[in-house]
Formats: sequence, structure tokens, C-alpha cells
Amino acid sequence: MPSDLRTTYELGNHNQTTTWLECITFYKELAARYPQVLHFEQIGLSDSGVPIHAGVVSADGVFDREQIKREGRTVFFNNNGIHPGEPEGIDACMAIVRDLCVEPARLAALGKTVLLFVPIYNVDGSLNRANTSRVNQDGPEQFGFRGNSRHLDLNRDFIKCDSLNAQVFNRLLTNWDPDVMVDTHTSNGADYPYTMTLIHTQTDKLGNGLGPFLQDTMLPHIFAQMEQAGWPTCPYVNPVKDSPDHGIAEFLEVPRFSTGFAALHNVIGFMPETHMLKPFADRYASMRALLDITMAFTVQHGEQIQQLRAQAKAAGRTQAAWPVSWKMNEAQPSTFRFKGYAAKYTPSVLGDYQRLSYDRSQPWERDIAYYNRFDADVVVPAPKSYVVPQAWREVIERLRWNGVEMHRITEEQTVTARYYHISGVRTRATPYEGHMFHEQVEVEARTGQFILQAGDYVISLDQDNARYAVETLEPQAHDSFFRWGFFNSVLEKKEAFSDYVFEDMASELLRDEPALAAKFAEWKAANPALLSNQEAVLDFIFENCQRFAEPEWRRYPVIALV
Repeated sequence: MPSDLRTTYELGNHNQTTTWLECITFYKELAARYPQVLHFEQIGLSDSGVPIHAGVVSADGVFDREQIKREGRTVFFNNNGIHPGEPEGIDACMAIVRDLCVEPARLAALGKTVLLFVPIYNVDGSLNRANTSRVNQDGPEQFGFRGNSRHLDLNRDFIKCDSLNAQVFNRLLTNWDPDVMVDTHTSNGADYPYTMTLIHTQTDKLGNGLGPFLQDTMLPHIFAQMEQAGWPTCPYVNPVKDSPDHGIAEFLEVPRFSTGFAALHNVIGFMPETHMLKPFADRYASMRALLDITMAFTVQHGEQIQQLRAQAKAAGRTQAAWPVSWKMNEAQPSTFRFKGYAAKYTPSVLGDYQRLSYDRSQPWERDIAYYNRFDADVVVPAPKSYVVPQAWREVIERLRWNGVEMHRITEEQTVTARYYHISGVRTRATPYEGHMFHEQVEVEARTGQFILQAGDYVISLDQDNARYAVETLEPQAHDSFFRWGFFNSVLEKKEAFSDYVFEDMASELLRDEPALAAKFAEWKAANPALLSNQEAVLDFIFENCQRFAEPEWRRYPVIALV
């Protein structure tokens, strides 16, 4: 290996990570020296105006995306630095790309597969370097920060796309349509001997043939190969109580996270999480092994993975019903042979409570409960198509970034359609990643007549990107656009009343509308304490009467043609 192609990590004391400038300069110089192996370019700008780059490695010098897709080549995608304080993937990717450039045998092993990579995704956070923000982490000496320039966690931004980074990522993944994605991270949490733990696309949620293939073929291979490489690996340690002794639960990676977002495009996703308490050199080495092993598997099984993905997309075109919310099956855990440390509870010296600690002098190994089955919690019937009124342009542009096929209505027309009345919403008490996220959504499915305007968008589910459309447009889906607040204005009643005038009107309404009177009687029986509150009484009558009803209030604007 040429001495001038060593990475920052290799040149240092194995407790140092590259800076953004060192990293980008490294790839630019590598691409200039090996133009038939590496293509490296800017793909966008961050919110603070810093360039975001991506690279492509090809064994035969083919870098054109359309040609790669036309020829049906397998694409392995490695994303790094979404949390720049977790940087071992950044450094490992640099070494992998360099080795592919300088080692002909390694490059030839790629065959027709191409490596697509983002060297540093959260470029703003990468430039915000310190050694203080990762409270419990063992190295490196300096590292970046989790938040970007808008103080957003980009691994919560893939659906709402508040950041320019997420908008760039949405378009990149859609345009390249990779077959396997690895997004590199470092974990926190319990103490245990493993350096590498692994989150993967939840297999029940991935479904079709992809889920069983991941569960029965790909994951066992990765775990076996990591063991053989000297890096025993376990599923991400997500204790169901306070320590792994009581069992661990598989991580339900909903679409706000990279692996959950990838699943909307039928991409197999991995989120390796090295253990923060292990030395940076060990975390780097285990990450390099994980990337090498996963990429080699993808190369070997690329054709099968592509076939399964094609089948999943085809199934979505005719799927009769869609699961949009999942819950863990607590009754049927499997088991995992886990290596742990003894958990101890001792009085705290800081306060009057028991504190948890782990005793590394008392290792143990045994089968623990592993809750890795998830059942569909909410299933919705598939419409022929959705209609999104053109007024909701933020939703339209996100659908467009993700390749969702739409056509615009050319002239006004009246249709009968299914729609949702939002009957209940429970919202987080504090902001979550810049939004007031709706934790709980209750809907009533109704049927009505609608006038569609010329320019409104019709989205047929007879398309490859049906899953993305369903899981963003169905309000009860885990990370729907509704939950993230894109339709909040429909939750606000626009007209009000003067109580001294409406008091008399309310009596008339109760006389003229029997259904209202019956509903009011039920409300009074259920809320006797509110009968002394004039505002509460009049609000109930006003909101439930027909004479002053506002059809758009609590009506979800996206309708379904069935």
C-alpha cells in the first residue's frame, strides 16, 4: 500500500478519527489516482452550506447509475457519519475504498456489484468537533456532534425531511435503489463483552420473501462470519427491563430511522452498533469486519436478493391490505445465547436509591429471552389509489423525492371516496426533533363525495413504491406524515361563538337535532364535573351540532379511491 494513502486512523495512535476536510481530500486524491475504480462527487449541500459527497466503486469502471440499473447490477450502500460522534464507520470505509483501489484481487471480487457510499452524511455535525459530548464513550480523542446545524438528529429525519441532508438522502436512495444498506453507528446502554451489536430491518415488517431470507440465511451467515473473524456479535442490546438478564427486545426500526426508511423501498438494512465502552481500535476493527462480511455476502447473493426485492415490489402492486403499525409479540419470545456480566444493585452514594452496575469479573453465558417477533397492530385495506390535494405541497414533494408515481387531474370531477375523520389524537408534551409528534392517532373510516380540482394528485398503488405511499399517507402508520404534523391545520376549528348569544342557540340546537341531544345527554352523564363550566358545555354542543359543522375540521385531506 502506498504510504501516502494511509488514513488518519492508520497514521495516528488508533484513537483518532478523520476530520471532514481530511476525509474529503483523501477521497478526491484517491479518485484522481484511480479514476477507473472510484468516482467521487458532491451530491448536495447541508443546511449550513457544507458539501455532501458520495462515491461509487466499480471493478470495471462503470459508474453511470442508469447503466448500472439497466444491467441489473447489485448495489451495496454504506452510509457513514449520520452521528459523527460515532465515527468508526467513517474511518473503516476510507480503508475499504482505498484497499479496493490498490488491491486488484479485492477489486475483482466485487464482480458486477458496485459499492455506493456516503463518506460523512452529517457534515455539519462532523465539523462540530470536541471530546465532551459522548458522555460514556471510550475514544476517539476528538469527534463530531450528533446534531446538525439545525440541532436535528438526522436519524430521526428520514420521513419529515426537515434537513437538506435528508432531502439529498431521499433522492440518493431512490435514484440508486440499492439492494443492501449498512448505516454505521456506536451504541450506548448495558455493559457486556460484545464489541459489535447489530440492528437489522425487522424481518416480520420487511415481509414477503425478503424477511425470511434475512432471518434464515443472511443473519446467520453474518453472525457466524463475525464469530470466525474474532468479533462475536449479538443483536442490538435493548433490554426489556433494566439489564439483559431479563431478555432483550429486537429494535422496531420505524421509518424515521435509516433501516426503517430503507424498508419502505424494500431494501435490506443494517445498523451496526459498536459498544461505546470498548476501545476505539476494537470498534474500528469490528466495524471493518462487519462491512467486509456484509458486502461479500451481498456480492455472492446479489442476484437472489434482487429477485426477492422484485417480488416484494410486485406483491405491493396488488396487495389487498397493508400493515401500517406493529407491536412486539410478548407471548412468544425466542432465545439467544448471550454473554453478559453480572448485574449488581448497590446503594448510590449520590442519593437514596439503588444504582445498577456490571461486574466484569463475573461473566456469564446462557440463553436469554429474545423478543424478535412483531405482529401487525393496525391493518388497512388497500385502496386503488390515494388523492392528495395539491394544496399539501410539502407532502407532494416528499412523495416525489421518493419516486412515488403520481398523475395530476386535468379537470374538475366529483368522486365518491373513503376518508378518515380524526376522532382522537394524543401528542407529545414536548417537541420531538422540531415537531409536536402525535403519539396516538384514532380514526373513523367514512365515505363521502368530494370535488377534485384540476391539478390534484392521484397516486395509484399499482407501482413499485406503493409501500412508501401507504406508510406515509395512512395516518395511523408509525411515521406517517400526519403523525409528524404535516396536516395539523385540519385539527383546528376555524369558527367560534360568543357565549351570550350561543347560549340561546344551543337550546334550539338540542331541540332541533335529536342526535345531538342524545350525544349531549351521554356527555353530561360522563362529565358531571364539567356541567358548571359554561365554556365546556357550549364547546361540546358547538363542536357536535350539524347546523354549524365545518366539514374540513378533523377530516384528513388525503382520500382513498376504492
